[in-house]
Amino acid sequence: MNVKAILFDLDGTLLDTIADIADSMNRVLDRLGFPEHDLEAYKIFVGEGVETLIRRVLPPGIEDETLVARCLAAMREEYSRRWNNKTRPYPDIPALLDALQGKGIPMAILSNKLHEFTQMMVADLLARWTFGVVLGARDIVPKKPDPFAALEIAEYLKLPPEKFLYLGDTGTDMKTAVNAGMFPVGALWGFRTAQELTTSGARALVGKPLEVLTYL
Repeated sequence: MNVKAILFDLDGTLLDTIADIADSMNRVLDRLGFPEHDLEAYKIFVGEGVETLIRRVLPPGIEDETLVARCLAAMREEYSRRWNNKTRPYPDIPALLDALQGKGIPMAILSNKLHEFTQMMVADLLARWTFGVVLGARDIVPKKPDPFAALEIAEYLKLPPEKFLYLGDTGTDMKTAVNAGMFPVGALWGFRTAQELTTSGARALVGKPLEVLTYL
């Protein structure tokens, strides 16, 4: 295939963020008197934005929008204190990014994490590498799996969508790639299963980051 650029998901693909997310959200739940969840549960809860995360962690049957808004504000505050306590790039991600940058392959990042946190984390933990575009969730733009932001990135980089390899770890990522006309590759080191990735449209699965280079 003739790949000219790579679009990455962030959480579960480039960065192992799950422990800091779980610690922050559990702190909010504890303060409100609700049950906490274990780390594995958070791997299922995340991926579709912080508001969806909050609705999933609250006990079943709670649909109080005032409470959801309160949790959202509290989660932003807690996560702002903890986001880099345990979060690090996955093993071999630095080597992959070095190789891609050395080949001159344009790279971009698209996350359903809030835009402010996405930008901050990339600037702090992935500062060694150049990404043409880094986008998180914005109020004015639909979240993944809507292809709007992915197509926005393709337009900014002046490349057709079919020239992009999209690397992500969830069904949401694979659906985004399919919807945008990009080549969907599932990262097996992330938060979800191979079955979810293939069912959602992955055309390839990689068990280690450097395997991505075989598709260039």
